[in-house]
Amino acid sequence: MSKMASSNTYRLSCSVPGHEMDVRGLAATWFPEGAFVSVSRDRTARVWLPDSSSNGFTEMHCMNGHTNFVSCVCIVAPSETYPRGLIATGGNDNNVCVFSLDRPDPLYVLKGHKNTVCSLSAGKFGTLLSGSWDTTAKVWLGDKCMMTLQGHSAAVWAVVILPEQGLMLTGSADKTIKLWKAGKCEQTFTGHEDCVRGLAVVSDVEFFSCSNDASIRRWMVSGECVQVYYSHTNYIYSLAVFPNGQDFVSTGEDRTLRIWKKGDCVQTIRLPAQSVWCCCVLPNGDIVAGASDGIIRVFTESEERVASAQDLQAFEDELSKATIDPKTGDLGDIKMEDLPGREHLNEPGNRDGQTRLIKEGGHVEAYQWSMSESRWIKIGDVVGGSSQQPSKKIMYEGKEYDFVFTIDVNEGGPSMKLPYNVTDDPWLTAHNFLQKNDLSPMFLDQVANFIIENTKGHTLGSAPSVGSDPFTGMSKALFPLWSGRYIPGTGSTVSAPAGVADPFTGKIAYSSSGVRQTITNIYFPKTDGVMFEQANATQILGKLKELNGGAPHVHQLTEEALNSLEKLLLSISDLKTKGQPTVEQISLLWKTCHWPEDIVFPVLDILRLAVRHPEVNRQMCSDTEGVSLCNLLLCLMGPEGRPANQMLALRTMCNLFAAAQGQELLLKQREAVLSRASDLRSVCNKNIHVALATLVLNYAGHLHGQPSELEAKAQCLSVASTALEVVQDKEAVFRLLVALGTMVSGDDSAKGLARSLGISSQITKYCSVSDPAKVGDCCRLVLGELQ
Repeated sequence: MSKMASSNTYRLSCSVPGHEMDVRGLAATWFPEGAFVSVSRDRTARVWLPDSSSNGFTEMHCMNGHTNFVSCVCIVAPSETYPRGLIATGGNDNNVCVFSLDRPDPLYVLKGHKNTVCSLSAGKFGTLLSGSWDTTAKVWLGDKCMMTLQGHSAAVWAVVILPEQGLMLTGSADKTIKLWKAGKCEQTFTGHEDCVRGLAVVSDVEFFSCSNDASIRRWMVSGECVQVYYSHTNYIYSLAVFPNGQDFVSTGEDRTLRIWKKGDCVQTIRLPAQSVWCCCVLPNGDIVAGASDGIIRVFTESEERVASAQDLQAFEDELSKATIDPKTGDLGDIKMEDLPGREHLNEPGNRDGQTRLIKEGGHVEAYQWSMSESRWIKIGDVVGGSSQQPSKKIMYEGKEYDFVFTIDVNEGGPSMKLPYNVTDDPWLTAHNFLQKNDLSPMFLDQVANFIIENTKGHTLGSAPSVGSDPFTGMSKALFPLWSGRYIPGTGSTVSAPAGVADPFTGKIAYSSSGVRQTITNIYFPKTDGVMFEQANATQILGKLKELNGGAPHVHQLTEEALNSLEKLLLSISDLKTKGQPTVEQISLLWKTCHWPEDIVFPVLDILRLAVRHPEVNRQMCSDTEGVSLCNLLLCLMGPEGRPANQMLALRTMCNLFAAAQGQELLLKQREAVLSRASDLRSVCNKNIHVALATLVLNYAGHLHGQPSELEAKAQCLSVASTALEVVQDKEAVFRLLVALGTMVSGDDSAKGLARSLGISSQITKYCSVSDPAKVGDCCRLVLGELQ
């Protein structure tokens, strides 16, 4: 039975003393085969190559680039440019460094986060996702930030990109997990009772999460939590899934690495270090773990790779000499008088990793049951005790103390120790601590309250309000230094004739007597703006006069003013007439645009037509006038706005692209305009959807041929993608497809971003659309660009 158990039991393969401080992140590399990379608080990243002669690992490459602790690492998949892949690291200097395997310094540094980067994940096509203490996650392509994911209320401690393109997950100290698609939060998962610390992919539709609440959860992307796993006794920091996609390994603050198979914890491996920060699984199934003692340990199921008997004994001896502080909560409440003696070890354990405490000569020893060896293995001496027992003093700088707290400074300096005896004055202790460490006296109240809160009842209390340790979330102190009826917008319609017609106006471009065997791309890139020009001036004026008669007295127009607006409308309805609007007419139009929202729509229709005129465009879009115009339109597009006003505001935005000043205004206001416009996708109104799609298309056309505007293109791609999730009208779909084609045409970076957002899989369904044929044709052309 023992021999059979050993074939399914992980044992030490080797120990790699590779770092001078905590090992904070691990990742298996694409190249070389069997290698892995580690990062540490010693500010380095190191690549370790398997050494067949010794069953160990040797350092192949050391990378430096961070000016502070390195917190996380991930591997960017090989590409044509980098056939061996890239290594990305995040650190307490707020940066992400990207390295190749042939140089020690970064290829480039990604700057943008405002606090520590604590999690990284790489996706297809070179996409990188970073999570930070600044409560955001950022999506990067190459050395450019494509978008920022905002929605969490606390640090984003875990990120992962799902296999289905465009789906991303973030886990946060706000206890939630969020699912993002094309930059928008699609789902929020709740259930964890404390900070979410790690995420791991199971499949396209499932993932794991782990938390400071000592639980692991298995989720469906659709939102259901399908299983909760318990075994850890303290914070869980990391997860790694085995190649079979079902079994996994976890590590945490309870000094353990735990192996889970078929939903059960089948093995617990205890390490001689308090914090087991990270783990990864190698292609051969071996497990790599990194801990707070700076040592990397590899565990294996393979008899061929198990460490020598001498090394196994050395590991067991090291474990037996460890001291365990019961205040960590790993062992529960310890009462010396209730503990049995050594004879208790004669009884076998009933599960692997079971812990047993015994009383031995006036002190407490901890043992763990090994199923594979059928024996109890000493895992350390327990120091201190519960609130019912006087705890042993803690030695610090040659003196004994009841408590020695760790204070972490947010800027990333070394941890500071705060010794304290229960007989001391907490305020005086806090004062002396601040003076000794040259910290601002403004923290006096915080430090003193931290001491008081954490020494209640002579035991460690709940997490203080002053903050949690940025790495563990534990109760360490963190001090931040730091028809005749007028319908708005309508006019005569143009029916599309037979043959190949202009896809927007329906005008014949050319005619063909035969059936086209191949698709001719007459759709994109479309760089000339699409305008909303059709109007029935008589109906607009009729509605304006009707509403003016019932308008509040303060807003009523005189007959003279109405005549002035009529002249303006006639001069702008047909731009070929060369009519020239006057300053007075433009000023009157702007004033009338501030009519109450329930009667302003015919005025907005005039505005929509007017901004196409170069002179109106120049006057209304320059400097402060432009900002005021933009703010007015954004207000009308608000979620509580009237659909007619929302549509006309969108159409006015589209028509602003008719002249240079309007284009410049909209480019400056792009982020706010597209964000507000995107929210209107949820309004069930096809005219609004067509206007929204046209606005995205006009932005795409203006950005075409400008590879440096990748961030702007990223927002356009995101808005188009989210709109396609809900838009049903075929004309709106067509214009969004043209916008996509225009953005990616001739721009490899934009193509890579579109691929990473899952655009191809999203639009494939439109390939079969034959009515109108332009939708299917355009879709196939866009897919061709993205291949």
